[in-house]
Amino acid sequence: MDCVVDSNVKLSRKSKDEKKVLKKQIKASHTLLKHEGISTTSQPTKSLVVANGGLGNGVSREELSTVLKEMGDVESLVMPPHKPYAFVTYRSEESTRRAHTHLNGQKLQSGENSVMLYLSYVNSVTQEEDSSVSLPGGLVLVEDFVSPEEESLLLAAIDWSSTYDDVTAQKALKHRRVKHFGFEFRYDNNNVDKDKPLPAGLPEECLPLLQRCLSERHIDAMPDQLTVNQYESGQGIPPHVDTHSAFEDTIMSLSLEAQTVMDFRHPDGRAVPVVLPGRSLLVMKGESRYLWTHGITPRKFDMVPARDPQSPSHTTSDPGTQSHLTLSKRGTRTSFTFRKIRHEPCRCAFPSACDSQGAPLPPSPPALPSCHSDAARLEEEYVHRVYEAIASHFSSTRHSPWPRVCHFLSSLAPGGVLADVGCGNGKYLGVNPEVTAVGCDRSSALVQICAERGFRAFVSDALSVPLRTASCDACISIAVIHHFSTEERRLQAVKELVRLLKPGGRALIYVWAFEQEHNKQKSKYLKDYNEEDHGKFSPTRNTPEESQEPHGKSTHPASTHLEESSGPTHSVQAVAGRLGVHTNRTAFNTQDLLVPWHLKGGKKAGEGESRHGEKKDERRETSKKASDHACSFSNDATLRSDSKASPSPSSSSALKSESESSTPPVFHRFYHVFQQGELEQLCGLVAGANVQSSYHDQGNWCVELEKD
Repeated sequence: MDCVVDSNVKLSRKSKDEKKVLKKQIKASHTLLKHEGISTTSQPTKSLVVANGGLGNGVSREELSTVLKEMGDVESLVMPPHKPYAFVTYRSEESTRRAHTHLNGQKLQSGENSVMLYLSYVNSVTQEEDSSVSLPGGLVLVEDFVSPEEESLLLAAIDWSSTYDDVTAQKALKHRRVKHFGFEFRYDNNNVDKDKPLPAGLPEECLPLLQRCLSERHIDAMPDQLTVNQYESGQGIPPHVDTHSAFEDTIMSLSLEAQTVMDFRHPDGRAVPVVLPGRSLLVMKGESRYLWTHGITPRKFDMVPARDPQSPSHTTSDPGTQSHLTLSKRGTRTSFTFRKIRHEPCRCAFPSACDSQGAPLPPSPPALPSCHSDAARLEEEYVHRVYEAIASHFSSTRHSPWPRVCHFLSSLAPGGVLADVGCGNGKYLGVNPEVTAVGCDRSSALVQICAERGFRAFVSDALSVPLRTASCDACISIAVIHHFSTEERRLQAVKELVRLLKPGGRALIYVWAFEQEHNKQKSKYLKDYNEEDHGKFSPTRNTPEESQEPHGKSTHPASTHLEESSGPTHSVQAVAGRLGVHTNRTAFNTQDLLVPWHLKGGKKAGEGESRHGEKKDERRETSKKASDHACSFSNDATLRSDSKASPSPSSSSALKSESESSTPPVFHRFYHVFQQGELEQLCGLVAGANVQSSYHDQGNWCVELEKD
């Protein structure tokens, strides 16, 4: 009791800065309880929760551990994956008190950013059990396959000095530099020209290691094609399956220089991240080569198991475990991918994914943007024009505000200023009548709907909002940032939200999640297919973000001419450098994709009529305007819903208004679906923004942040 009284006396004598730190510490404790269920205590214990000191904030285990160990002997440090907090347990209560006193409100430099730590006592530390993830069938990782001397020799054999040469077909792609030996891999058709070998065969420096691969039975025949990729930090390659008809079964990838994480994904949604250390050899055979996609997510940090000097090095290959994780900064990585050209049709055991056995080749979707102007054009074609065309129908599906967004809005103090950036039809602008709410959206048609509903809204790009800096008490961005096609533009969108906020102001961000199943629970987006449709897939359902509303069913039933489909149609897989088309109500297999929106027509559309009371002739006009945009992938974001191939320019009139055709047009919107932890890392790159909480809400990743 004396200790508590003495502590209270000291609190009353705190300086202005100390009181500010205490206020922030208490606020952090309330945030942890509210969003994470973590209870703190005022009584000293041996354990502390460290707010802002988590992997989700870009803090590595090594950085945090170094600071904590200065306060005493650390018994354990638990850093939950993707969370903006950590738990530390000291061997003595005295060390805990010391850390609580000296580290509260202290800045921790984490790479290029700094975070402010706030510590609170906790009675117990909960930790998820480690979950071991099995590697895909036929996948083998051999660490330290080449020596440092061999690595240097191989790297020296690759001359990157020229920007292009015909001998090795060297090219500079958006995400990497590439050279081909033996045969050129053509990214335009995802294949090789087998009748035109390149003048240069495989480099002589590769022969010793290939002989070793033969003797160790990793391969049965000598490869005749080599692709060398060089990735800088932050670069990657889209998920893909190497074309079956182009190459034989076994594919080997030798990783040199920096470590990275390669993501493998099964068509059923299972995902396995595999750490590829420098000088390691990855061997793909059978299922891992023919069925699973593999790719490298563009980012500058990977979440990987921390190396334990006492444990074998191979334990680093499984980042699926929940404990002892850390962040690994990417550097320059060079990969040597060895393959053997196939001269006969593929006869693998996976015909559904095999182009030799009848699996349809994808149409030519738009390319991933390689620069700012490419990104702007892609978003204009596959975001802005689409929403302008579907505004009325889109608005009619957006009528139920999400409960957790409403909770955030209701928590705002009376008299405050709220900006809804990307407000759509304005359904959140009237949630809290005690604040001054203003919205903006890129679509003038949606802004007009806001005006008809009596809301303040104006047309604006989310990257440059014409409001004064530090003029808002709160901002929300609901289902907007995932429409930006590059990380730089997504980061700029977050920076713009922070710019608008006053110091101490809060922002809430929602983006569509790659993981539609979280904590063993499927989102409504997936459950609608499995439960509501009773096994009948309806590709005409409109699905992204708020169509998954947890407390409201879609008002738009499937069109009858498609109800006989017995299951999901195949999505158009993303080939290297290009976008694929997602199959609605199924798990995602890539992060950058096009998502169909089926514009309703005929009498069925009336069942989902907008609450603004559009008349039939107005809906007919909307549908007619939509059909004016209809053409093939190469020209616009619209496709026939019943077409098996993209319509030719001469058939553009086949996409008619609802008065002329029973088949409504299908629009495709660009999305970048966020992986777990990606939104927190993005927000962590913004100076002056602190992630207060993050959570998964019905298939969306959500972050609440505060401006310093």
